[in-house]
Amino acid sequence: MPGYRRILLKLSGEALMGDQGFGIDPAVTGQVAADIAEVQRLGVETAVVIGGGNIFRGVAASARGMDRATGDYMGMLATVINALALQDALEHANVTTRVLTAIEMRAVAEPFIRRRAIRHLEKGRVVIFAAGTGNPYFTTDTAAALRAMEIKADAILKATKVDGIYTADPVTHPDARRFDRITYLQVLELGLGVMDSTAISLCMDNRLPIVVFNLKTPGNIRRAVMGEPVGSVVTV
Repeated sequence: MPGYRRILLKLSGEALMGDQGFGIDPAVTGQVAADIAEVQRLGVETAVVIGGGNIFRGVAASARGMDRATGDYMGMLATVINALALQDALEHANVTTRVLTAIEMRAVAEPFIRRRAIRHLEKGRVVIFAAGTGNPYFTTDTAAALRAMEIKADAILKATKVDGIYTADPVTHPDARRFDRITYLQVLELGLGVMDSTAISLCMDNRLPIVVFNLKTPGNIRRAVMGEPVGSVVTV
């Protein structure tokens, strides 16, 4: 039996690059789609929030002199490109999918309406939330936390390049220690960068667990949903 009835999967835009330096690797979107399809077959309602860092990063652009709000809006549009790519991959895997955007663009996606999103989930469709919160200065991490609250998800599944939360970056610090479980306050106090502080605070206030795991291992989404020990869990 799945441990969660409804989940929100948070993917970084960089995850879609694979080993490329930019853009979208169809092999990666295909693998992610296959993993999501596996979870759907278990009867778990799945929503997805995806970043845009593989195409454009507003924060990086503002550091080079671009207006921050303009950069953030460009980043939001990048998430729509990623959402459409993932929708295509999911539909090739025979999973009915809807993209809902916080910035209206009716020719390619539905506008975000909370009740409509929940209805899609109840009908067994995967829902991809694009364009962040629709507001500059908020990350896609915060958008993921916000959407998870709105749809009453049981958990956020945060897919990353490493197999959990470490005391430091395990790539550059081989002696870094991995946490199996950690509290929201510890994440904030230690500055672990799992998600930004706004997203962590939002999850803490609403007691929403966050499961951090490695996306690159096929089947990990299913394992996380089934409650198997993959990665790290952030709880009270």
